[in-house]
Formats: sequence, structure tokens, C-alpha cells
Amino acid sequence: MTRASLYFHIPFCSKKCPYCHFYVIPNSPSFHQILEEGLSLEWEKNLPLLEGLSIESIYFGGGTPSFFVPGGGVARLLEKIRGSRLALASDCEITLEANPEEASPELFSSLLSVGVNRLSLGIQSLDERSLQSIERIHTAQKGKQAILEAHRAGFQNISIDLMYDLPDQTESSWLSTLNQLSSLPIQHVSLYNLTIEPHTSFYKRKESLSFPPPISSLRMLNQAVQTLTSLQFKRYEISAFAKQSSFSKHNIGYWTGRPFLGFGPSACSYWEGKRFRNISHLQRYTRKLKEGISPIDFSEKLPYLDSLKERLAVELRLIEGADLNEDLPPETKQCIERLIEEDFLKRNEKKICLTEKGILFHDTIASVIV
Repeated sequence: MTRASLYFHIPFCSKKCPYCHFYVIPNSPSFHQILEEGLSLEWEKNLPLLEGLSIESIYFGGGTPSFFVPGGGVARLLEKIRGSRLALASDCEITLEANPEEASPELFSSLLSVGVNRLSLGIQSLDERSLQSIERIHTAQKGKQAILEAHRAGFQNISIDLMYDLPDQTESSWLSTLNQLSSLPIQHVSLYNLTIEPHTSFYKRKESLSFPPPISSLRMLNQAVQTLTSLQFKRYEISAFAKQSSFSKHNIGYWTGRPFLGFGPSACSYWEGKRFRNISHLQRYTRKLKEGISPIDFSEKLPYLDSLKERLAVELRLIEGADLNEDLPPETKQCIERLIEEDFLKRNEKKICLTEKGILFHDTIASVIV
């Protein structure tokens, strides 16, 4: 049975972080009603596409999806999915993102009761000054408290986001965060270096911000890899580390080309080899659906050979590497051989994978392949 995934974009936030480039809007009850109406209409519209497929993962991202829990929005969506008699995999991964400042035993119990079995917490740092530098609302203590409360409530699969390359961050402050991980019941870490994206607050004032030099950035990355490895986390993707078998099924789907449908304003999809994205405006998104008009404002389908090259570049993010498709054009195969000679790629049985050097330059390698 063909596998697929579902993504729901819940755009509500109490405050937009200065580095965030996603579509978010203020958390308002009136917006909740509009979103739920739009999601319901989009679900009914796309349901026929999902018939006969196995749903491997469901992901509630944002924004802050936990804001959509107290009013019953997430519960009603999951009830609608189950009520549609789709074939949900027996081990279907259902993830919801939450921020520490909204964490409570009541929230976590509510999530577990409706079937959410994986929690992704936006911790970012366990150093007070670093949290302040990126204008996060929660404190380091609140971040740790959120993890412990989620575990006490019954979550066995807790993922956290951590960021480095933050304004004024030092190697010692980063090490302070890493040294606190051993006492926390987490199974997965998503590790990101801060990138300054256009149309963000940080981008507008980037000249006034002071970031760690490249050599410190590399040392912080190496510190993180060493610490997580010592704590029995396996690096299975460039930015993802997991204990035992707690790999993110949803994200692995992105990297291996599993089809997925995105619901909500600004949500992206990949279906039958075609990428498309919904309009990034809540009211217009819902209005179009009410009028029977597609909310998609961008779509593309790459030519076959281009799609093969892009798939290879993306799948190389996985540490185990990617299979080489025989249909790849000769110039791409030659490019791969050159990257092997230059120690960016290596052969691993039947796969091609990044070397330690290549992991540091994946974006460059991807652009060369594509």
C-alpha cells in the first residue's frame, strides 16, 4: 500500500520570533473559527486523493499548534481524519509542536487523550542570555519544566529544537546548554544554526547584530555532535539526532520523497510529483474554499530528470545516503564521481552518502548536483 503523510499548518503565535520567516498571525478566537472552517473544507476537498493509501504520519506545525488544542480544534481534526475511514498505519506518528510557555500537565494530557504520540518542543536554548538574544518568551527553567511535565504526563517520544550561531552566543554558553541534556527525558533533537532570512526582523537589523565567527560556529557544531553521540543519540540526518528508533517518520518522508498533503494557509504539498502551496492569508484561504476555488497560489512539476537530481540532492541529507537512479543524466553521474574524488561524497555499499567533510557543505553539493 502506498504511504502518504499529512501536514496541518496552525499559524497562531503570541509573538513572532525575530528570525521566523513562516506565515503566522496573532492568536485570536475569531481566527480559530475561520481556520477550522477552512481546514474542514480543504479536508473534504482532498479526501478522495487519500483513498487506498496508508497514512504514515500526521504533523501539526506552525506557528504554535498548541494554541489550537484547548478549544478542541486539534481533537476535531483528528476525529474527522479517523471518521473518514482512511487507512492509518498501526504505528502512525502524530506530532504536535508546542512552546514551553504554553506547557502544562493539562495540555499534555489533552494531547495524549486525542492520540498525539510525539511532541516537538521549541526549546532553542537552555541558556538564559541566548534565549533573550532571540527574544523567546520562555526561560531556560520553563523549557526544562515543559520537558519534564510532558514526560510525567506520559509522552515517550519528545523532540526538542536547539539553535546555535545566535547573536552574542559564546562557545561556553552553548556548552552549558549541551551539558544539561543528559538529565532530560528526550528522544530526539533537531539541531539548527540560525540563518537570517529575508522579511524577518533580524534581517532588517542584521548589521547591528553580532554573531559567532565561523570557527566558533564549527566548534559549536562539533561540540553538539560529540555530546549527543555520548548520550546515545544517532545522527541520522544532517540536523537530526535520535535515540534508539525514535527517528522522525514525518521528516524522513520529506527527505525520501514520500507524498504528503498540506492543509491550511501557506501549507505546502508534494503529490504525484507536483509541488504546490496554499495562499499565505487565512481569510482569503478560507474564502476561496467556501467559494469552491482552489486556495493554491503556487505549483510546479519538474521535468523527470530534474526531479531525479533534486530527489538525490535532498535524500543526501540522510546520513545513510541515497540510492543512485540509473536514469540520472551522464553529466550528473560525472559530477558525483568528481565529488567522490574531492572527498565530499563516498560509496556506502549500494548508496552514495556524504563524508564528514561533505556534511558541512551539503547546500553547495546539492546546488552542484541540481
